[in-house]
Amino acid sequence: MSTTNNRRNFIKKSALAGLAGAALPQLGFSSQGTQEVLKETKKIDKAPKVLFFDVNETLLDLTAMKESVGKVLGNRSDLLPLWFTTMLQYSLVETSGRQYHDFGIIGSAALQMVAANHGISITEEEARESILVPIRSLPAHPEVKQALADLKKAGYTLVSFTNSSNIGVETQFKNSGLLEYFDQRLSIEDMGKFKPHADAYDWAARKMGLKSEECLLVAAHGWDIAGALWAGWRGAFISRPGAQLYPLAPAPEFNAPDLKLIAERLIALK
Repeated sequence: MSTTNNRRNFIKKSALAGLAGAALPQLGFSSQGTQEVLKETKKIDKAPKVLFFDVNETLLDLTAMKESVGKVLGNRSDLLPLWFTTMLQYSLVETSGRQYHDFGIIGSAALQMVAANHGISITEEEARESILVPIRSLPAHPEVKQALADLKKAGYTLVSFTNSSNIGVETQFKNSGLLEYFDQRLSIEDMGKFKPHADAYDWAARKMGLKSEECLLVAAHGWDIAGALWAGWRGAFISRPGAQLYPLAPAPEFNAPDLKLIAERLIALK
């Protein structure tokens, strides 16, 4: 076959793949090729045994904390993403160095670092208070309670799984009215390695007496979904404003803008 014909066939195949990929996001899939989509279609024929939920941003609205942190940063809202990524970065630095501090404490330290790099002076106490005070009383996103109730009614076991401390999550759930929906609360405080380290997901599966493939993580963070999928879990991504999946990680089975839509798809598997 001539070079010209080869090129035409390649373009034709690429165009067909592109047309198929364009329809996939409407079904909750990402366009990563026909073979991978077929695998995912098979995988979602069976309901997961346990649903694990990230907490902050996934279930709870972080607006009040973002406003508080933004205030101590001189109302520099553009620095908020940098602060969060710095906090996540140093949580993994601690994990790599076999160290552990409460996620909120790391967040406070990261806030001081970001402030110093931009000529903003804040004390350690100011940094801690700007995070710890509002984070205790964050409200649930509007659709969360009904979605959780529907999932429980459908027979799912619900487990929270977070980088935050045990007492921190308990306080958050009491204040937001989410305590009653969860069968168990897991915090990496009990094993000392932050998500998305693979050991964290392995530990959570063992705690619940499950194989990795029997676990499904619901999260609004691309890094969390990536870590879970790489550890052999299944995933459901809530694409809240500003949230993105990591393009180099596998695509999760479910991808929707809120928990209500995720819940409907999971209930359909029962």
